[in-house]
Amino acid sequence: MSRTVAVLGPGAVGGSLGVRLANVGMHVICVAHPEAAGLIALAGLVLESPEGTLTARPEVVEHLAKPVDLLLVTVKAPALDDAVARVEPEAVATGVVIPLLNGLEHMETLRARFGDRVVTGSISHFQAYRAGRVQIVEATPSPVITIASETLPRGEVEAAADLLREARIDVRVGQDEKRVLWQKLARIAALAAATSASGRTVGDLRADPEWRPRLDAAIAEACAVAEADGVSLRPAAQWAIIDEMADETTTSAARDVAAGRRSELDAILGSVLRAAEHLDVPTPALNELAAAAGLR
Repeated sequence: MSRTVAVLGPGAVGGSLGVRLANVGMHVICVAHPEAAGLIALAGLVLESPEGTLTARPEVVEHLAKPVDLLLVTVKAPALDDAVARVEPEAVATGVVIPLLNGLEHMETLRARFGDRVVTGSISHFQAYRAGRVQIVEATPSPVITIASETLPRGEVEAAADLLREARIDVRVGQDEKRVLWQKLARIAALAAATSASGRTVGDLRADPEWRPRLDAAIAEACAVAEADGVSLRPAAQWAIIDEMADETTTSAARDVAAGRRSELDAILGSVLRAAEHLDVPTPALNELAAAAGLR
């Protein structure tokens, strides 16, 4: 029997995952605002990836009320409050909600709406962008998704992971919700601000004799905030990931800033700075990046 997966916010990340899931026989429902819903209903979605081209004609709705097995929340943070109102809590009463947002504070919004059905999720090693209204380009191979829950039974979490694994997505199940969030945030907070402020790629920044030390200090501070929040992270491990990124890599926040769109900078770097203030951790390098990116 086909399982049903809903994607709240079928942009680059959500659209990519939705196409992959539809192509392994799952019933995919895209939950979108009226303009996007109309376009997807008319033309479907096209995914261009290093593995080839995939297409899908998912069901499209503006409001989700019928039950689903899995809800992927892939909107960006500025749109979250409006987006969650498009999904009735009853739709996920027996399903699992996996948010793939950056930052820390979205979990409170989601659990206020959907309760304990929300697990903690993160997507990494992945870069995708919209090349057209219904065309998505993946610049990297299949993503890595990490999830954890301290509220749902392990069996339910593993079952949700298995749904995604059917689409050849690398899904890892952890034990610690905070660790899932901080593992990516500790590096992306600095990278999002630096790429937004400079307009330069990750490759340019890490090779620059002025920018690399700034990033080094900022990442060390983010790891210190994580440590104060109960998550031990090594800056060297964060740099190992950054040094493996393609030279042309940038961040979605930087692309949004360059295009004059609302960005996730406050949800990403802002959440780290607010946590630092609450935990009394000094963050001069992060504050300097925030000012350079127009966040302070």
